[in-house]
Amino acid sequence: MKIRAQKLAGLCILSAVFLFAQDWTTVTSWPTVDMAGLTAAQKTTVLKIMRQQGCSCGCGMKVAECRTKDPSCTYSRGLASVVVDAVRHGKNEKDAWAAASASQYAKGPAQHNEVLETAVKVPIADAPARGPADAKITLVEFSDFQCPFCITATPQLESVLKAYPSQVKLVFKEFPLDSHSQAALAAAAALSARNQGKFWQMYDRLFAQQGNLSRRGILALASGVGLDMKRFQSDLDSAEVKKAVDKDIVDGEHIGVDSTPTLFMNGRRYNGPITMAALKTVIDGELKHPGAAPKTPAR
Repeated sequence: MKIRAQKLAGLCILSAVFLFAQDWTTVTSWPTVDMAGLTAAQKTTVLKIMRQQGCSCGCGMKVAECRTKDPSCTYSRGLASVVVDAVRHGKNEKDAWAAASASQYAKGPAQHNEVLETAVKVPIADAPARGPADAKITLVEFSDFQCPFCITATPQLESVLKAYPSQVKLVFKEFPLDSHSQAALAAAAALSARNQGKFWQMYDRLFAQQGNLSRRGILALASGVGLDMKRFQSDLDSAEVKKAVDKDIVDGEHIGVDSTPTLFMNGRRYNGPITMAALKTVIDGELKHPGAAPKTPAR
C-alpha cells in the first residue's frame, strides 16, 4: 500500500527530476492552487507565505517547494488553499498563516499504528457499492485507477467479496492523485459509466489496463461495455462529473486520506496489507467481535 511514510524514500528521485525542470522559488502558480481573482498584492502575499513557511507532511520543504516537487501532497495543497482563501478575504500575512496553522492540514500525517483505528463517519451516500445492502462489514476504498498499489489490491478485494458474499460490501470512492496524469480522467470515466448503470463494468476494465489510461483507450472501453457514447463523452467532460470526483477527494481528505489505496472497515481505517489473507483475519475478528480493534500494530 502506498503510504505517506514512503514519501521521503521516493522523493529524492522525484525531486531530482523536478528540480531541473522548475525552480520552486520562482514558480508563481500551481494547477491545484486557485489564485483566480486575487489582486497582484494579494498574490504576492500568498507566494511569500508559501515560500517561507514549511509543509506539515514531514518532507522538510517549504509549502511552495513541496507543491512543486510533490504535486500529490495533500498537506501542501491544503495549506495553500487555506492561505489563498484567507488572503482573498482580506487577511494579512500573519493572520493568513495563522488560519492555515489552525487547519486540519497543519497536523500532518497520522502515524496509523493500529490495524483498525477509531471509527469515523465515511460519506458513502450515492457511492457505487458491490455486495448486499445489509452486509455486516462495509469496506470503503479510496482509490486511483492509475495507482499500481490500487491495481494490485483490486483482485484481493474481489477475493474478499467472493469469500464473504453475504457479509461484506465494497464501496468505491474516487481519489485520483495529482501525480498520476490519467487518474482524474479515469475517475470521471467511471462516474460517467455509473450514470448509465455500468460503473462496475467500467471499473473492471479500467483496472485491467494496468495504468495505461489514455482518452482514446477509455473511449474504446466505454464503447466495449455498451455505453451510449454521445452521452458518455458529454458526461466525461461535464462540470457535474468533475464536481462528483472532487467531492470524493474532499470527503477523503476530511477523514485523513492522503494516499491510495486507503481502506475503511465499518468506518475504521485499516492499516494492514490489502491481501486476502490479512483482510480475512481482521474480517473474521470483526464478525465475531464487532468494534474490537486488533491490538497488533500494522507493519
